[in-house]
Formats: sequence, structure tokens, C-alpha cells
Amino acid sequence: MIQKKRHLAKAITWRFISSLTTFIIAYMITGDFGLGVSITSVDIIIKIILYYNHERLWYKTKWGIK
Repeated sequence: MIQKKRHLAKAITWRFISSLTTFIIAYMITGDFGLGVSITSVDIIIKIILYYNHERLWYKTKWGIK
């Protein structure tokens, strides 16, 4: 269970950094703070789920491990 918590923590901290970048880009392009927040909110939810599952799949494979 510790590994799952670690994967989740990595996903959340990476998402914070990545979402900040998404917000800055969305805000710069649209000039609309609310739209930037909306785009970032959707991005956060979708990508946390995708990243977590990606990490779990890699954790289950032995490819590249000697």
C-alpha cells in the first residue's frame, strides 16, 4: 500500500507544477482569469487520473529492470 500512496503523492505534486503552467498559458492566451481557472480545473482532474494509472502500469511491469 505504501507504493500506491507514493505514486499518488508524486501524481499530485507533479500535477500542481503542471497545472500552474497550464493556468499561466491559458490565461496568457485568453486573457480571462475565469477561463484559465476552468481550463486548469478540467486539466487537473483528467491528468491526475491518467498519470496515476500510467504509474501503476509501469510499476507492474518488469521491463528495463535487471
